[in-house]
Amino acid sequence: MRNVTSETITKAFLDYCSDDTDPRLMFIIERLANHLHDFVRETNLTHEEWQKGLELLMAAGNISTPERNEFILFSDVLGLSSLVDMVNSAENGTPSSVLGPFHILGAPDVPVGADLKGGNEGTTVVVGGRVTTSQGAPIEGAELEIWQTADNGLYSNQDEAQPEYNLRAHMTTAADGRYLFSTVRPAPYTVPDDGPVGELLNSTGRHPWRPSHLHFIVTAPGHRSLVTEVFPSDDPYLDEDPVFGVREQLVMDYQKREDPSDLPDDLEAKAELKSPFYVVDFDFVLADASTS
Repeated sequence: MRNVTSETITKAFLDYCSDDTDPRLMFIIERLANHLHDFVRETNLTHEEWQKGLELLMAAGNISTPERNEFILFSDVLGLSSLVDMVNSAENGTPSSVLGPFHILGAPDVPVGADLKGGNEGTTVVVGGRVTTSQGAPIEGAELEIWQTADNGLYSNQDEAQPEYNLRAHMTTAADGRYLFSTVRPAPYTVPDDGPVGELLNSTGRHPWRPSHLHFIVTAPGHRSLVTEVFPSDDPYLDEDPVFGVREQLVMDYQKREDPSDLPDDLEAKAELKSPFYVVDFDFVLADASTS
């Protein structure tokens, strides 16, 4: 098109798309093009500003590895990851929250009651609850992927000193929908701020500290998969999460305990628990697969 202008370029771009384009893809491309082009027109974006944006994207690609994905981190700190979670969360299930860039596949299978703490330093926490349907019925055979930071605020794939798959597990619920494990209380930590995401945070006066949390992926046949994280109610960064992952329904209480005698007998670490320790009770509700 020889006579394309700043006002007609959006239509010109969309007209290039074939009539055979998948309708959903066409809808997304159309809305994306409209918003991007309107953004440039509204802000009168300069060449220097556009170049800086491209440099940030190039830097994100250069710094990304299988263990660290800077593009996911950009999505997180811009609120996009959480917004996608919010618009896709089922109203009658536990809210979803950000996956984060440090999840890895292949965590070892462990039984209900397993001890994940092992030789890790830090305060012992016993975490348990049930996985249920939205009607409150227990789900037997629900699968949970669990991962967290160590007491130093690092995940196993960030820290060469940690054993492979440290503080990571795959667990299947019992007939009563129950899950249970002992672990170390995760620490607050900073999102990686030595790259372009850190540059963005610094330039906008934001800190990189995330509240401590436990990550979960919960799945069961006939139900919507849940990717989420749960947070302690006493964390100082609860209302300042740079990736906007906190939801009121995902805040849990760490209950201080001295006596382990009333804990379930299938808790592997029960006999070795030293006082004080903490107990967390948190149930996951999975929406039906057909629920929007």
